[in-house]
Amino acid sequence: MRAKITYLVTAAVLVFYFVLVGSRGVMLIQSGTLLTVTFGVAVLVLPVIGLWFLWKNTQFVRKANQLAAELDAEGGLPVDELKRTPGGRIDRDSADEVFAKRKAETEAAPDDWRSWFRLAIAYHDARDTPRARKAMQRAIALHEGKPEPGATTA
Repeated sequence: MRAKITYLVTAAVLVFYFVLVGSRGVMLIQSGTLLTVTFGVAVLVLPVIGLWFLWKNTQFVRKANQLAAELDAEGGLPVDELKRTPGGRIDRDSADEVFAKRKAETEAAPDDWRSWFRLAIAYHDARDTPRARKAMQRAIALHEGKPEPGATTA
C-alpha cells in the first residue's frame, strides 16, 4: 500500500509540474516574438513527453497488478524463498538460485504468461530491473494474447 501511495503522490506532483511548465510555455507563446514563441513551443513539448511517459508507466503498473491479482487468485504467486542478510536485503546467491529455477520454468513453457511473470519477479529480486521490466512486458503481452514480435525465451 505504501508503494501505491508513493506512486500516486509522485504522479500528482509530476502533473502539477507539467501544468506549471505548460502554463509558462503558453505565456512565452503569447509574448509573440519569434524567439519566445520558439521557446514556448519547445517548453510545451516537455510536459507532453512527460505525460506520455507517466501514462505508459501507469498502464504498465496497472496491468502488472492485474496479473498479480489473477495469479494470486489461482494460487500461483511465487513463494518468497529468498535468504536475507541481517539488514533485510536479499542475498545475491539466493536470488541467483531462484532465478535459475524461474528461467528453467520459462524455457520449458515460453508461451505461459505465468512463468514470465514469475521470471520478472526473479529478475527484480536479482536486481536486474531492465530485464525484469521486459519479462513483465512479455507476460502482459502473452496474457493479452498478443505476443511481442521477435520475443525469445529468457
